Amino acid sequence: MIGAESPPVGTPAGMRKINQRAVLDLLRRSGPATRPQVAKDTGLSKPTVSQALLALEAAGLARATGHTSTGTGRSAVLYEADPTAGYVLGVDIGREHLRVAVSDLGHTVVARRDERNTSRSGTALVSAVGALAAATVREAGLSQADIVVRVLGSPGVADPAKRCFRHAPNLPGWGKAGLLDELEGVLGPDLMVENDANLTAVGEWERGAARGASVFGCITIGTGVGMGVMVNGEVFRGATGAAGEIGYLPYGQSHAAGEGEDAPPVRGHLEEATAAQSVVRGARELGLGTAKSAREVFRLARDGDELALRAVEAEADRLAYTVASVAAVIDPELIVLGGGIGTAADLLLDPIDRALRSFTPLVPSVVQGELGDDGVLTGAISVGLRAAEGLVFERKVGAA
Repeated sequence: MIGAESPPVGTPAGMRKINQRAVLDLLRRSGPATRPQVAKDTGLSKPTVSQALLALEAAGLARATGHTSTGTGRSAVLYEADPTAGYVLGVDIGREHLRVAVSDLGHTVVARRDERNTSRSGTALVSAVGALAAATVREAGLSQADIVVRVLGSPGVADPAKRCFRHAPNLPGWGKAGLLDELEGVLGPDLMVENDANLTAVGEWERGAARGASVFGCITIGTGVGMGVMVNGEVFRGATGAAGEIGYLPYGQSHAAGEGEDAPPVRGHLEEATAAQSVVRGARELGLGTAKSAREVFRLARDGDELALRAVEAEADRLAYTVASVAAVIDPELIVLGGGIGTAADLLLDPIDRALRSFTPLVPSVVQGELGDDGVLTGAISVGLRAAEGLVFERKVGAA
């Protein structure tokens, strides 16, 4: 069980545990393998591997998954890490949507639900998230006890002192003290919370457009604007967790306003200038009075509408300013465009590149994200699986 003391490393029991973890990690990393293959790849003796596999099977962490033939000899048993040994819950909270998924340890999503976010208060949103998560777990045929790790992605930055989110103006009530406790109350204890742009960056790095990138930024543009920065496979958060809150970058004459003349704006200058609503506002200022959403403006642009194309060009210029600002600070090899605006990268990438080259020598590669609306959930599940693998091993081995 969690919290139980592990046997000392130098003891036989401690060595058995180390060997079992080495075998399990290999199966998770490399997929199904025979005893001889495991022995060769881990450097452990075949008897040691046999003992470890027996213990892992007994604990429900590994299982036989078939046979393989090595030619004229007899077939050998294939073993794999048991993906049903535990499950991870991922939650994506946005101003317009709620998405929840349950994944097994093999990264297979076994249940998922998406809903519109119609909540207009923090209390209502917490209740809606809890109900959606519970329904998704039930749909998977699981109980809450089967969920090993829960990861929630949200705009803003988690405040550990006030137990709420800072810098999330698009979610009413999200800055209320104690909000994280309320979320734990409906989702479960030890909830992991992370900024949504950071999770999108993790998702794109592990399973999307940023695979293999050592330093990159993932700019997400939708109702709001944010950026996740990853350096050598780790999220860079800064001193207070606000690294990547690029919506607060200054940008020309802003529509953003605070509560008073000297108060900081509730919405940042750059967010006001580049988020989805700015695309609509720009299109209307150009004379496209029928535009009701950024998605509609992009659709019209693809159809060749001249006013829509001019609105897209203006958005590309603003995004080029954003990329140039980021490039001058973190020198990324790659910028990934995600979020709702990122799905229009086919219209934006060329004008962004042209604008960048017109005013800066620092021009990173800018690409469209591959995960679309699944970016936050993919990242949440990836983060959850990293944590769950160790927790499941400790639970199962300690209980065996």
